[in-house]
Amino acid sequence: MPARPPISSISHNRWHNWVIGNIAAAIALAALIVGSEFGEMHTDQLHPKVVAWVSAAVVLVAGIIATTRLSAAVSHLVRRKSIPTAAGAIGVLSAGVGYLIVAFSVLAVLEVSIEHLLVGAGLAGVVLGIAAQQSLGNVFAGLVLLMARPFGVGDHVRIRAGALGGIFEAWVVEMSLSYVTLRTDDGPLKVPNSAMLAAGVGQLPPTPVAPPTTVVPPSTPVPPTPVAPPPTPVPPPTPTPPPTPTSGTPAAFVPSPGEQPGP
Repeated sequence: MPARPPISSISHNRWHNWVIGNIAAAIALAALIVGSEFGEMHTDQLHPKVVAWVSAAVVLVAGIIATTRLSAAVSHLVRRKSIPTAAGAIGVLSAGVGYLIVAFSVLAVLEVSIEHLLVGAGLAGVVLGIAAQQSLGNVFAGLVLLMARPFGVGDHVRIRAGALGGIFEAWVVEMSLSYVTLRTDDGPLKVPNSAMLAAGVGQLPPTPVAPPTTVVPPSTPVPPTPVAPPPTPVPPPTPTPPPTPTSGTPAAFVPSPGEQPGP
């Protein structure tokens, strides 16, 4: 895994982008002023044409450098200050606007008529604005949330909005140019930036963390007391048979029940 650059190097690169971008922007602005004042394309003289062409070239090169550096600096600033996930989109958006300004500036120095381009761009902008009204509304609402910063990632907030079902509490998990991701008791929830901008949001103190529960180790199980087996039953005694009479001695007469003895 490659080692991360030190923080001092990142800060130096960020300030380097700001300085170079501002110097390049100043050079491009100066070239635009010189080309507009002293340059002229529709003339028979060579000197004004050279001034116009040189000024246009300087505006183009310096404008591209300024746009590249400043868009990178803005992207780093957004990533460090508020919304890391939106830094790339904001960098692309700022670079697109910068390149468009550079193109119109070069055409203005060369005295190229841009009325038809502006009319076409205006019509295209109207059509795109109507078609992507909801998306553009979320993007601009995300920019407002970025600048105002009523809440940030990791904050515990209370949101009051009729469109969102009333009042509820949530944790801010992520912020982008289109949605704000919240963590509620019912699970994650993605809310459009326009709805968050229209809602009332209040900061709440972080929920106190409950002290850790002391775990009682299980006690050593006590072995059960052995139960003595039941005693072995003793068989009843065997009755002794009557003695057998010997020969010569008459046996005694034992009358049966209900029989009377004789005389």
